[in-house]
Amino acid sequence: MHPISLFGAFLSLISPHMNPAARAFFLKFREDHELMHSRDLQKLEGTLSPLHLEEMDLARSLRENKFRIKLCEYSYELLLQYLQKTQALVMLGIINERIIFEVSAGQPSLISDDADVVALVGTSKDLAKQINQKEVHWGLLEDSVEERMEKALSDSDRAEAESKDADAEDNNKKKSSEGGKQGGPLNKKLKKDKLVGATGKNTKSETSMISAAPRVKPELTLPATPVEVEQSILEDLRNRAQLNNLALPSVSFYTFLNTHNGLNCSSISNDGSMVVGGFSDSSVKVWDMAKIGQPAKTSNSQGENGSSQDERLSSTSEGKRPYTLFQGHSGPVYSAAFSPFGDFLLSSSSDSTIRLWSTKLNANLVCYKGHNYPVWDVQFSPVGHYFASASHDRTARIWSMDKIQPLRIMAGHLADVDCVQWHVNCNYIATGSSDKTVRLWDVQTGECIRMFIGHRSMVLSLAMSPDGRYMASGDEDGTIMMWDLSTGRCVSPLAGHNSCVWSLAFSCEGALLASGSADCTVKLWDVASSTKALKMDDTKAGSTNRLRLLKALPTKSTPVYNLRFSRRNLLFASGALSL
Repeated sequence: MHPISLFGAFLSLISPHMNPAARAFFLKFREDHELMHSRDLQKLEGTLSPLHLEEMDLARSLRENKFRIKLCEYSYELLLQYLQKTQALVMLGIINERIIFEVSAGQPSLISDDADVVALVGTSKDLAKQINQKEVHWGLLEDSVEERMEKALSDSDRAEAESKDADAEDNNKKKSSEGGKQGGPLNKKLKKDKLVGATGKNTKSETSMISAAPRVKPELTLPATPVEVEQSILEDLRNRAQLNNLALPSVSFYTFLNTHNGLNCSSISNDGSMVVGGFSDSSVKVWDMAKIGQPAKTSNSQGENGSSQDERLSSTSEGKRPYTLFQGHSGPVYSAAFSPFGDFLLSSSSDSTIRLWSTKLNANLVCYKGHNYPVWDVQFSPVGHYFASASHDRTARIWSMDKIQPLRIMAGHLADVDCVQWHVNCNYIATGSSDKTVRLWDVQTGECIRMFIGHRSMVLSLAMSPDGRYMASGDEDGTIMMWDLSTGRCVSPLAGHNSCVWSLAFSCEGALLASGSADCTVKLWDVASSTKALKMDDTKAGSTNRLRLLKALPTKSTPVYNLRFSRRNLLFASGALSL
């Protein structure tokens, strides 16, 4: 029995007089669908009365929507022959009322090779098509820091090359006047060097995904970047390592010891100088890498009202701590994120609040209250000042540091919003949900403009490519999928890990994708080859490529909680040692 038929028949049997029959029917057929739909089965197992049907989103969606079943031509012909031969009027009625068949040419294929299997949450393919018709202006911001830095670097490189050429020509003229015919080979060598240099620059520009990205206008009022910060970014860009499938990144892994399953989340600052952990005892702890191994100075962590929390403890034992302790939440902390320049820190908790901390003052500045249930994820925008949150209340929200109320509320998911990620141009955010879908939202209107269907379990991690065209998503089953934002199409499906994918990160030029998982490995994937093949196969509808695994980096026994590429393309990772 197809899962759609199973779930629909089970829900139809639920009534005050039919509960035993419904239960027997459910138990008889559930084993056939444990592999693909175990989470949906667990939700439906608790449906015992008609009242539950009205309260449960999954049950209501299953009853109100038609579902799409993909069949090849051969299977569809067999089904039609069977229905005509048996005169199964009841089954015909169910098909007409509940099911839409999508017939594909060719032979039957394995379900594991189908990147477009819809999750059983009532999300119709027609709705996804309708949403995905809206236009996405992907690309980098006009006059962004990166653009100004690229111009500055290209100008300085050009000036340096011209000065070298001038010096070489002067030396060559001197040698020519002194040696006569000896200048011939030198002139040829000089021209060859110029040609090699030009070819190298062209090759570099062709492989750079960022330089080819279009420029778009920001829809948010963005903060100004301090001059000293721009200078720091320029220095990082000058020293950036060029990564590809032959030149893999160096990895710096931070391991949390003796956490005893109390660490819920971790995050690393952009330059890797600070690491934060969120714990089940409602505490937030920040480690400064420059101070590791040095005697710590006594400092008081402060709560929301600016007063010292537990002053007696601070005066006696805080001087021995290798970290800065932030206290203020009243429940487990599920997410923490540094601002782009490391001067602020956000944390979210099961107490339904988000807190903003100053890493300079070691104090809580603001407590944001807006969600009604635990907040699973919070992320700063690429330029700071704005941040997005994801919650159990099935909404994502956009906030500004200077306002205590959210600027936008994104509602539409049918279950928890588990993760959130900003687009690089700050005009969109992406959300991953327990309803097995990913959505892209316009921050100006708060509307969903893309729906990505294909995951078979809850989506736990998201990452945006540096040029803003592609998005990667990872789920509970270990699957990684990469999407083209402009079309909503899956580029490379069904490559992944043996367990939950908790973190994803693109390298600075977008050639590599790093994934961190509960299976205690960091894996590096070749993105450049997949995207290049995609551009060549744009005329072939539905063509997909699998991401090529470049290297798997196993830890001894440390699940990977967080990944981040620095601006110099050093890969930072963190996790808690499991005993």
